[in-house]
Amino acid sequence: MAFIKGKRTLKDKIISNAKAVYYNAYEPWQLKYARKEAAYRSSSQSKEPLISVYVPTYNRGEILLERAVSSVLNQTYKNFEFIIIGDHCTDDTEALVRKIKDKRIFFYNIPERGYRYPPTAENHWFAGPVTAANKALEIVKGQWIARIDDDDIWTADHLEVLLNFALEKNHEFVSSSYMTIRFGKKVVVDEKDQNPRIGGTQTWLYRSYLKFFKYNIDCWRKSWNRVNDTDIQDRMYKAGVRMGFLDKVTCHIIPRPGEDTIGLDAYRATADDKLQHFQFND
Repeated sequence: MAFIKGKRTLKDKIISNAKAVYYNAYEPWQLKYARKEAAYRSSSQSKEPLISVYVPTYNRGEILLERAVSSVLNQTYKNFEFIIIGDHCTDDTEALVRKIKDKRIFFYNIPERGYRYPPTAENHWFAGPVTAANKALEIVKGQWIARIDDDDIWTADHLEVLLNFALEKNHEFVSSSYMTIRFGKKVVVDEKDQNPRIGGTQTWLYRSYLKFFKYNIDCWRKSWNRVNDTDIQDRMYKAGVRMGFLDKVTCHIIPRPGEDTIGLDAYRATADDKLQHFQFND
């Protein structure tokens, strides 16, 4: 897990603490209820279940198609729906997506991109995809859920090996190792120094009855675990979700064109460009 500490105002502390109390009370209870509902419906489960794949994106149409869309459509496991959520895209993203003739693809563009948090490069990285990701969780229809970011690449067997692993071990949530490139150096991230071992959000596959776990738009207000995916995975673990980790690289996270690193380092290195790109509409 990524532990990133930040300075907080009194308002930040009140809001984040109130949400923590709510999550700690609600999510473990809701998990028990969701499991009972899933067990009741288990007789109708398919041997090749539908996987809902979603990707949040904002004004990066070309890289979206080149990386995420290409690698999803190239999966060896074919029974999936692919939900692309534009966070009020104003470029040619929608036009590019609609040129792809694949009935598994669904595109939705959020109609507004209002103020959500103080606009800093760090906050955009912490909470930027939250609104689009939560919208996707409202739309998904599959029995399993997977997320990929618009600039990431899955191996062709990503969905297949993770699904088989989850079913074999009776896990509700699985993730895997992934390959990164930072300043020209390839590194396999295998989370061996973490407990529990949980891969990046691009490697997640989990039961759709867990979709009540929503991303926290106020994650940036916290003192620790301020990244949206770290926040939600920590809550899932604390609630008692059965988790498993696959020691296999199934995703590649590489720098975007013109950049030489990834993640928060890339956001900080190109802060002015990021603030211009991700600015709110009001």
